[in-house]
Amino acid sequence: QVHLTESGGGLVQAGGSLKLTCVPAGRRTFTSFTMGWFRQAPGKGREFVAAISSGSSSTWYADSVKGRFMISRDNTKNALFLQMNNLKPTDTANYICAAAPPHRPAEMDDSYDHRGLGTQVTVSS
Repeated sequence: QVHLTESGGGLVQAGGSLKLTCVPAGRRTFTSFTMGWFRQAPGKGREFVAAISSGSSSTWYADSVKGRFMISRDNTKNALFLQMNNLKPTDTANYICAAAPPHRPAEMDDSYDHRGLGTQVTVSS
């Protein structure tokens, strides 16, 4: 069962920017959950990108995206965002939104119980 819906992906040139959005599918809310972004490139495993605590007081980033990506959330709109700047061809992947109970490690894939199907990001050189 899909619990989250992502949007905002697309084709962009290297150095460009995109902003991804994630909202719940249906009436479910995730305002008390840690929210995260993962990505999966063809032929590769799913990797952690960024996460944010329920009240936005804590954020976590993969080293590969630090200084280029910014995660944020708006609990009044039940929405999660990922602003991606200075994109590189190596950022090409399907980006997946996920939700985890707040007591679990935010950077671990196994922490997340709810996911979307993802939105494709393709960066051309």
